[in-house]
Amino acid sequence: MGLRGEASAAWFQPNLGANVSPAPLPFSPPYVGRLAPSPTGWLHLGHARTFWEAHRRARAAGGRLLLRHDDLDRDRCRAEFIAAAEEDLRWLGLGWDGAPLVQTTRRPRHRAALERLHAAGLLFPCTRTRRDVLEASSAPHESEPDDEPVYPPAFRPPEGTATPPLEERITVNWRFRVPDGRELRFLDGAAGPQAAVAGRDFGDFLVWRKDDTPSYQLACAVDDAELGVTEVVRGEDLLRSTLRQLLLLEALGAPAPQYRHLPLVRDEHGTRLAKRHDALALRTLRGQGADPAGLRAGFAAELGERPE
Repeated sequence: MGLRGEASAAWFQPNLGANVSPAPLPFSPPYVGRLAPSPTGWLHLGHARTFWEAHRRARAAGGRLLLRHDDLDRDRCRAEFIAAAEEDLRWLGLGWDGAPLVQTTRRPRHRAALERLHAAGLLFPCTRTRRDVLEASSAPHESEPDDEPVYPPAFRPPEGTATPPLEERITVNWRFRVPDGRELRFLDGAAGPQAAVAGRDFGDFLVWRKDDTPSYQLACAVDDAELGVTEVVRGEDLLRSTLRQLLLLEALGAPAPQYRHLPLVRDEHGTRLAKRHDALALRTLRGQGADPAGLRAGFAAELGERPE
């Protein structure tokens, strides 16, 4: 299915204080969830717990669960990590419906969405580096250390500047212009009410990179919408990304899913798990004889869910 909406600025009407999230649970069938690992390393316990919860909720709702490999990172994604993720998920007792999807195969759909946003006048080209933004005195840092810094409004093109056309092969970064001062709110299924002000808590963000690759924000929003995903279950480190994706979905006239952001799994030092934590990788635990049923029971206890 394609995204709804005509190529005009009417897709996006800033409405201060508007709640752009969908209604809270319960869902109207059919429920569609998704597992979306990024094949840049081995899956660890944090991924496993999130994917277990996504699987549990899909099965409890009698719905479908898709597997989509988010492989946009050309430098770090490897085929062996895709194969390993599927093997680890099966070992953990998690299944999915239909053939696995690979995000880069959907690039034409991402490009089509980019062109619609461009036609609506919602994008601008950006030649500033991340260092430029970080060093800007008026650019406060956002909550997550690996999140995008707030883009300074002074870096935007001057008012009235004509937007250049999109190149066939893009060689410059393109950003989405956020509606300054607009408060966005949504009710998260796990983290509760969320609110942020565009232009203050997060700024203009990348939708297409100068290496001719869609950004995570655009690809994720487009794929979730076009694949009919009704609920996204992921880690709480992506709460800020949800606000950006809600703006993109609204601008594209696409329905927004519901969201459920889980607390992060941390190591004994309180550091959130990353793919460099080889000792807690599923493939390592498998090799040590870990019991997948025991892991699932532990996830249920941690999340306050009923054991299987």
